[in-house]
This record gives sequence, structure tokens and C-alpha cells, in this order.
Amino acid sequence: MQLLWAPWRVIYIKKHSDKAPCFLCAFVRQPKKDKANLVVGRGRTCLVAMNRYPYAVGHLMVAPVAHKGTLKELSDEERTEMLALAARAQEALQRAFKPGGYNLGINLGRVAGAGLLGHVHLHLVPRWDGDHNFMAVTGDTKVMPMGLREAYGAIVRHY
Repeated sequence: MQLLWAPWRVIYIKKHSDKAPCFLCAFVRQPKKDKANLVVGRGRTCLVAMNRYPYAVGHLMVAPVAHKGTLKELSDEERTEMLALAARAQEALQRAFKPGGYNLGINLGRVAGAGLLGHVHLHLVPRWDGDHNFMAVTGDTKVMPMGLREAYGAIVRHY
């Protein structure tokens, strides 16, 4: 069994408060700041944004525009568009970075790993052979071969 350790995410966890304003809702209200907020694209009911505390280069989140906490709360249109935008984003990631695979996941609830409660979102994480190697395990260091802004530009070009 392989484990995905992400000790660098503790920065987000320590800073985050359940009482903090929802950053996804802030993105929804600020379409003119999409580039600053690393929003890759928008649909009618959902948007795609880069994760600022990524597991890998190109880690994206697909979220409904409405602040809803569970899949059941989403309309059929929102659920359908969430997957449609994930598919479009996956194609953009494939063209931009040519990863060998992808992890997709939705964490519902704190004990399930959700860092943002109350606004359901799907994670789309590109993966490469050896992308989470000994550096993270033995060196407590994550090697990110590309910065967020550079990755954002590459993804948006192909989105």
C-alpha cells in the first residue's frame, strides 16, 4: 500500500478556521479577480480553481457556485456540471503537463480530510511516477517543480 503524506498542508490547517469566510464564495463574487484568485474557468453553476496548498503541480478544485456542503444538496445540473468541468480541466492538465494519472476526490467532513467545511468541492490532482518521493518522507520537504502562477498560466492556455 502506498500512502500520500502531505505535511506541508499543516500550514493551511493551522491557519484555517471553520468561522473564516469561505474562500470559494469569495472567488464566486470576484469574477474580475479570477487571475489573482487562480480561477481557471467558470461554468453556469460551477467554477474551477487552483488549490493554493497543492498536493502536486496543477492540483485543481471544482466547486459549485452556491455554498452547499453535500452532494445531496447539489442540483442535478450542479452535479453534472461539476463532472463536466472536471473532465475539461483534466484535458487541460493533460495538454499542459502530460501527467501519467489523476486522483479525483471529494472530502466531506473534517474527519474525512475536508479543510473547507460547508462548500463541497472535487479535487483533481495530476500524478506522475515518483512525484511523491523520498524528499517528502525523509526530508520533510516537498519539491514543487513549478510555481502556482506559472502552472496557472499553462493550465489556462489549454482550458
